[in-house]
Amino acid sequence: MIILISVKEVINELLVDVFNHILSIEAEVLRERGVKLSMTEVHVLEAIKNTPEPTMGNVANKLRITMGTLTTSINVLVRKNFVNRYRDENDRRKVFLELKDSAKEVLKIHDEFHEEMVSSLLKDLDLEKDEILLKSLENISNYFKQRY
Repeated sequence: MIILISVKEVINELLVDVFNHILSIEAEVLRERGVKLSMTEVHVLEAIKNTPEPTMGNVANKLRITMGTLTTSINVLVRKNFVNRYRDENDRRKVFLELKDSAKEVLKIHDEFHEEMVSSLLKDLDLEKDEILLKSLENISNYFKQRY
């Protein structure tokens, strides 16, 4: 019996597979390197780091989650001593988030993992010849940014 699989099905399967593998391997590597946080918590720290004005609202928007969901994560990260939370002196409605040194250490380990992953991908590529791959990855990224 011959089963025909469409190109779309193969691409879908590959994307899901890669995404799931990255998340599980990332979590495993960080645990091996001494990080005692969940991947969600690490990604919250990363969002704080990468938000120009890291208020609760801006970080929640960057993560595409509700303020309530972010508050739950931030409460844990404050309790675990990774984040400071403070109110703006001029506008008490604004709550700012600040990474502690312990969070910066975790993000250094996290960034090292991503650097190793990307370097591994690039070692066999000739970027000048692989413009199609780059354009495809850019299209995937743009799709998710625009759609979601």
